[in-house]
Amino acid sequence: MTKRGLSIILPSRTQPRQAVFLERAVASINAQTALADFDVTVLVGVDAGQVPEGDIGRRLGVTFVESHGRSQAAALNAAIRLADTEFVAFLEDDDQWHPQYLENAIRALSLGAFVSSTQVEFDENNVLLRVNDFPTPSGWFMPLTTLRAVGEFNEEYGFHLDNEWLGKLGEAGLARLHMVESTAPVAVKFAAQVRPWLASVVRMSGGFARLWRHASPYPLVRRLVHPQSGMAQRATNPAVKEMAEREYARLVDRFGRIPW
Repeated sequence: MTKRGLSIILPSRTQPRQAVFLERAVASINAQTALADFDVTVLVGVDAGQVPEGDIGRRLGVTFVESHGRSQAAALNAAIRLADTEFVAFLEDDDQWHPQYLENAIRALSLGAFVSSTQVEFDENNVLLRVNDFPTPSGWFMPLTTLRAVGEFNEEYGFHLDNEWLGKLGEAGLARLHMVESTAPVAVKFAAQVRPWLASVVRMSGGFARLWRHASPYPLVRRLVHPQSGMAQRATNPAVKEMAEREYARLVDRFGRIPW
């Protein structure tokens, strides 16, 4: 059987645990049950002048791509420009995939042009915090044609670049599947009662998203919550929170809503 090309794009910031994060993320890629079906290229986007020294790229089997700037959007875009495979997926360096993520993502993609996923969040002590229903980029999977139709990330956004990209996805009119656990509601009227963020994924998509159950009782993306994350900074730093809120206002001006 001919393998299908897949570029996996990881944005990675220089910090003391960068190597540990990358090792965990890549290990979760290598543990995929459907890995043998794909010819995988892992592109790690980093800030200008921040390509790690040593043999970590060779050891992990990844290619570091240096951006022109010092932001997550710039790092993502630098890697996106090198993607030339049939499919593209995203995984932040401090997150991991469940072993059946790819297997389910390719199944869901048969029903649309873009796939995302719920996540289960853990802290640094491996304590489970919550299920997060927002379609974070660590669960995005799509054909390259979808990525090219929507375009790159807007580098004017420092916090809500994912919302802005999802807004452009809605403008492109492409059908979306949001993967949820086997026990999650998929009817919007029920999701709104018990898991309102799931309802928001559908309602704030521009009319193109629906919920799709997989067989696992657990989300297919594992997300690490730590003090250096953007979410943590927004929660603890008033200046960062103000900047994020200004971006929300820009999104409403641009799309008439905060896209999910």
